[in-house]
Amino acid sequence: MSKVLVTEELQASAQTVWELVREFDGIAKWLGPMVQNMTVEGEGVGAIRTIALPGDMKLQEQLESYDEAGRSFAYAILGDGPLPVSNYLATLTIVEVGPNTCRVEWGSSFEPKNPEAEVVAMIEGIYKTGIAGIKTNLGL
Repeated sequence: MSKVLVTEELQASAQTVWELVREFDGIAKWLGPMVQNMTVEGEGVGAIRTIALPGDMKLQEQLESYDEAGRSFAYAILGDGPLPVSNYLATLTIVEVGPNTCRVEWGSSFEPKNPEAEVVAMIEGIYKTGIAGIKTNLGL
């Protein structure tokens, strides 16, 4: 099992960042052009989002847990998608550091289907792009 964890402090309140990222169907608002289209079936834990990516690729993810008070949710990739992983489970958490500072923690565990270093770098790149999208969306 491989693991990735990307963390970054942002100069914004934890609640402000959480308001942006908390909705499972809201990823297109902050992930940017990587998400060309998205649909969600169901609500709450168990909901499945289908994300259309560049190159006619699709990715299905299921909401596994959601903690409003803890500003955290976890999701799993379903089936075979464009990422070379299996048993993928990710968690996105917003941690309050101070009144106007928070830390984004985005991590996952998975079984790589390609060389581990290559897959880890790819996943880290996705998370860093996502965090950059959060910053851009909030004008940070």
